[in-house]
Amino acid sequence: MELYNMFPRQLDKFIYNHLQPNTDFLDQMSIAINKICRFLHGYKFQNSVKVIKTIKGGSSGKGTALKNGSDADLVVFFSDFQSFEDQKNKRGGMLNEIYDALLLYQKEYSFAYELSMSKPQIIRESSMFGLFSVPRSLSFQIKSTEDSDSIEFDVLPAYDALGQATYSRPDPEIYIRLIELKAARGEFSTSFTELQRDFVRKSPTKLKSLIRLVKYWYKEYVRRLHKQNLRSGEFLPHKYALELLIIYAWESTKQGQNFNTAEGFRTLLELVVRYQELWLFWTEYYDFSHPDLKKYLTETLQGHKPIILDPADPTGNMAEKVRWDLVAREARRCLQQTCVQGVVGWNVEPVKRISVTIIPPQNVYIVTDRLSINPFSRIMSIKVAILETTEYQMNNYYLELEGTVLEDRKTLASYGVFTKVTLFLKESSSCSLM
Repeated sequence: MELYNMFPRQLDKFIYNHLQPNTDFLDQMSIAINKICRFLHGYKFQNSVKVIKTIKGGSSGKGTALKNGSDADLVVFFSDFQSFEDQKNKRGGMLNEIYDALLLYQKEYSFAYELSMSKPQIIRESSMFGLFSVPRSLSFQIKSTEDSDSIEFDVLPAYDALGQATYSRPDPEIYIRLIELKAARGEFSTSFTELQRDFVRKSPTKLKSLIRLVKYWYKEYVRRLHKQNLRSGEFLPHKYALELLIIYAWESTKQGQNFNTAEGFRTLLELVVRYQELWLFWTEYYDFSHPDLKKYLTETLQGHKPIILDPADPTGNMAEKVRWDLVAREARRCLQQTCVQGVVGWNVEPVKRISVTIIPPQNVYIVTDRLSINPFSRIMSIKVAILETTEYQMNNYYLELEGTVLEDRKTLASYGVFTKVTLFLKESSSCSLM
């Protein structure tokens, strides 16, 4: 059934009937992967290297896999990787050993009759000259023998940076070490796969269904139609960026679990069209409390938009250096189709708002002392928002931050303020800047 020709009310049924993977296949696949993981744990790698743990990420691990073909990351953490540098330097050798291990597994063990496993293949990084160099990952496919369900696995060796801290906020020093390496964007994101997975997996079932719909749209209408327009060295945005964009929209509007799917889909499309304004981050796993992290995050967030920081890895801007314009082109086309006609999207800005607490003079009463502010709006807009909660004229007052008078024509962003902040409202008789 053609997505663009559906009525908005049909989207939920379409997701359930055509996008949701077969649960029996998922159960059998999970059993098969667990057997492979146990095999790798017991395999005799060279130099007595041991597997510390294995984590399943990607769509399958997050609970957002699509029927008829999806992806998963199988991240293998090795005892021989004692640092991020070890991961970079020793990755190729360990991939070759994993390749040998999986060939042995295929030879000595069999899957349930409902499944088949393809021969593993080593994927190599391409250089700027088009040559292939160091192995990047290893891939294999597990496929149903009864229908078209399948999952493509990427096996990725990684350094266990998080250790036992995976169910709480990581030690900021982990991120400081990562930042000090000045590595390429998200180069070591595999070390944070568990956090990435959990960030999406905790979403309610209906939100995951919306994510499936968006990923289907991306696969069938963006990649299939626009990949041919990419020049050498160009890429489309990663699906993870779209997942984060959906989660942001849902969180921002407090939709709960009973939202309208068509409204959520239209909201995503409208945000994609405004991709040049995107400025999003989360503070679940890292924040501004550590001075070195604060400095890094402030510098990063003052950079050029679009910005969608990976919630698990502050070095990963999932929105930069990719062809959003091609995705936006298809989003504009989709917005004209039957599937979202007559639908009103959620009221979501492409910029994450921050909480601003106002401390007024003792003789000034304001109805609310906490405002939600776009950090790229002028300081004057904050005073206008205050005016709506008091009878006092704001042209007689100014705002102050840690002893600095904030100029009306500037923004919180221009002062490097990107997280919750307290401002003091003061009379302007002694201030000459206003």
